[in-house]
Amino acid sequence: MLLQVRAAALLVGLAAWCGSDVSPPTIDVNLDDDPQVRWAPLFQVFDTDFLKRTAQEMIDAAIPKWIHEALISVMNVSEPFILPEPYGEELRGMSSHFGSNLSDIVMLNFAYEANAFCTSIVAQDKHGNVYHGRNLDYRYPALRKVTLNVNFWKNGKIAYTGTTFAGYVGLWTGQSPYKFTVSGDQRGKHHWWDLWKTIVSAFLMKRTPVSWLARETLEKAEDFQDAVLRLSKVPIIADVYYIVGGARPGEGAVITRNRAGPADIWPLEPLSGGWFRVETNFDHWVPNTGKDKRREAAEKAMNATGQEHVNMDSLFQVLSLFPVCNWKTVYTTTMSAASPENYTTLIRPPACHVTQQPEVLPAVRKVERMSQFFTP
Repeated sequence: MLLQVRAAALLVGLAAWCGSDVSPPTIDVNLDDDPQVRWAPLFQVFDTDFLKRTAQEMIDAAIPKWIHEALISVMNVSEPFILPEPYGEELRGMSSHFGSNLSDIVMLNFAYEANAFCTSIVAQDKHGNVYHGRNLDYRYPALRKVTLNVNFWKNGKIAYTGTTFAGYVGLWTGQSPYKFTVSGDQRGKHHWWDLWKTIVSAFLMKRTPVSWLARETLEKAEDFQDAVLRLSKVPIIADVYYIVGGARPGEGAVITRNRAGPADIWPLEPLSGGWFRVETNFDHWVPNTGKDKRREAAEKAMNATGQEHVNMDSLFQVLSLFPVCNWKTVYTTTMSAASPENYTTLIRPPACHVTQQPEVLPAVRKVERMSQFFTP
């Protein structure tokens, strides 16, 4: 049976490279389990040797060698004090499964914190339904092979759902059912020296990685307003945009973050024409003078769609247009907190923007599988 599961995961990876949109595998993580064993289901889906090779590729490509060596020294001296729980215990459990040094797993997680060039859209239709979609863009094509959905269970029910990468305990995309949805977009361009600032912020100033705050908010926030407050106020290790959608009319916002706090909160204003917000990787109040036209293309497509026609399907189509969808796009997620059973992620092929009719059957099967877990 285990061989069959791993073979299926391999087929998902191959299909993603063959030019069609496919659903990633899904695992269940039980938050009531000891943190060191929570992620054991991951290794029933992915081959350990494959994950180790992919992780090493990511580290070598994203992390300068001197930073990696410096982190090993820091971890050897102060490791018990620099990894907040439960993430520290989860990473220790990961390292035992990987058969790697803890510093390698930590470094892998910091590699994922950088270079997340994304597009996120939150929108409200004429009936007050709020929809949220995102493309996650990375420059590392191997990530298509390790993308997965995770259902996080607590007290016998799904507490929240997210899309992430194997070996990564944070979330850039997720939903808390009937409460809110969240996605994170990198703010501005990051360089290797910014990565060093990020590590210093995490280890010396005790600030939270941006993806860890997103996951913590999904677990603890009571509603949309609580989520916006947490995502705005908690000190984090790098600038970021948090895009949040709620379960009720008017609940949507783009939070522009500095490390210490909010620079701007840009809410939905459907009664005055602001029925959608598009965020890419630069401040919404700054005119775009560069070559990156994702924001303009997405805004034009949303206006052409119209508020009366926006829904999960039309939002997916907007996110599939070039250059919104491009060769760096790893996956597209569409979600709505009021209808958590419709949470759908598709891995995009490198030429996703030329796909005329995306593969919809995997998404339909995904919705059918998830619908059994959610009741109003």
